[in-house]
Amino acid sequence: MLPAAHRDGRSAMSSEPPPPVPAQAPTHQPSGGLLDTPQDRERSPSPLRGNVVPSPLPTRRTRTFSATVRASQGPVYKGVCKCFCRSKGHGFITPADGGPDIFLHISDVEGEYVPVEGDEVTYKMCSIPPKNEKLQAVEVVITHLAPGTKHETWSGHVVSS
Repeated sequence: MLPAAHRDGRSAMSSEPPPPVPAQAPTHQPSGGLLDTPQDRERSPSPLRGNVVPSPLPTRRTRTFSATVRASQGPVYKGVCKCFCRSKGHGFITPADGGPDIFLHISDVEGEYVPVEGDEVTYKMCSIPPKNEKLQAVEVVITHLAPGTKHETWSGHVVSS
């Protein structure tokens, strides 16, 4: 028979003490203690929970200063609002000179009205990273409200035009 030191896997020369036997953990810790488990703590909402991925589109808040300066120094274009969804926070503008539709983000709309289909707008453009192949309308101003439509202000007041 092997000596006790060899039976538990340690050599006879080892001076390590035997591993401690885990004690029975309490079933419930009061919250606020140092030993809170993840199940005991309230969790803050995470943008990644539920497969919601943060938007890579540059909003006014996340756009770099240099991109903002380049856009503000650019020419002013005219177009017509093709569509805009307030709940989603974006829409598209059809340029007056033709060409592909331009993306419009809610953070880039100036003035008191929510754009609707048919509104005439002026805007400036900046490119959308990372490849800078597509364009985004910035500093969008509604110049003429579409006739015969109801317009809503950002505060929720409805106005007929």
